Amino acid sequence: MADQSDTGLPPGWEVRHSNSKHLPYYFNAAEKNSRWEPPAGTDTEKLKLYMARYHSSSLEAQPAPPGKIRAAHLLVKHNQSRRASSWREAEITRSKSDAEKIIRDYEARIHRGEVSLGELALTESDCSSARKRGDLGYFGRGDMQKEFEDAAFALKPGQISGLVDTASGLHLIERIE
Repeated sequence: MADQSDTGLPPGWEVRHSNSKHLPYYFNAAEKNSRWEPPAGTDTEKLKLYMARYHSSSLEAQPAPPGKIRAAHLLVKHNQSRRASSWREAEITRSKSDAEKIIRDYEARIHRGEVSLGELALTESDCSSARKRGDLGYFGRGDMQKEFEDAAFALKPGQISGLVDTASGLHLIERIE
């Protein structure tokens, strides 16, 4: 098991791995509390180094389960997002309009071929899937928010969506399989 002392998390918190989502999450055993975003008081620089060392994973090819697709995304949250916090920021205060400007810039950079969605997701996505280059793994109908799901299922493998607005924030989605 990875050394938990270098996580940058507040006392009592540890990093665990979700078997269903195949993503790391944060757990406080004393409080019996778990969450996808780091708790308040986290040293995010230490956490980034820890996660890169112990929780990065390769995107290994697996056969797609029937009725499921695989996609990656880049998420930019704003102050109206369902949870206005992320592994990058304890409190997200940017407006929805500012978030849209940010994601439109990312979209332009991707379309110009300057950077891939996965490369941007590693450092810029407000989703915990960032450490997996935005890869959400396989999912089927009913597994994601409707707007996200509709956009992802409309793509062909290799295609990238335009801006997708959900309760979680603003997304760019890349269909992998």
